Amino acid sequence: MSDAIIAGRFDSFAKAETTASRLRAQGVAEEDLSVFYVNPPGQHATYPIGGDTAVDPGARRSGLGAITGVLLGAIGGAVIGAALVTILTLSPPVSLFVLVFSTGLGAYAGSLVGALSLTRSGRAEARGGRSPVRNAGVLLAAHVEPGNAGLVCDVLRKGGARDIERAQGHWREGRWADFDPLAPPVPAGREGEPSRA
Repeated sequence: MSDAIIAGRFDSFAKAETTASRLRAQGVAEEDLSVFYVNPPGQHATYPIGGDTAVDPGARRSGLGAITGVLLGAIGGAVIGAALVTILTLSPPVSLFVLVFSTGLGAYAGSLVGALSLTRSGRAEARGGRSPVRNAGVLLAAHVEPGNAGLVCDVLRKGGARDIERAQGHWREGRWADFDPLAPPVPAGREGEPSRA
């Protein structure tokens, strides 16, 4: 069975601890409060080599952009190389070197431009369809009962908490045991708060 949890993000541990003291003064038990730091998005080390995802969603189309860029860049480089050979009337070995060099340089530059151009649009697409992310900061989480959820939200707001959220999770030994920093937070709006019966 999951537990109801209300959490708020603070700028510092001092503000979170002060608000936790106010909650204890309102009757919230010590074992129902937990203060911890949440890293910025992308820095949760979910993978052994770091990061939160195996692949950056914005980079998914960059390979196609690189291939397109190589082809267009190589053609452009070859045209420029041929123009240089014609204008400068170079000897055959030097002409071949200029053609190969300009074609390679064009292909390289084209691959960079092509990959970056589709990476940029890929990131914009990824942001548009994704749920909000949890911001970094000090999180004060409280295990709540239906009767005190509204009180906890009010004390968090008065204490300066930002991004107050509600969640269902497992509260074990005085902490939010299954907290997932990658899960999008569910805002605890005034109308969405449980009543203070």
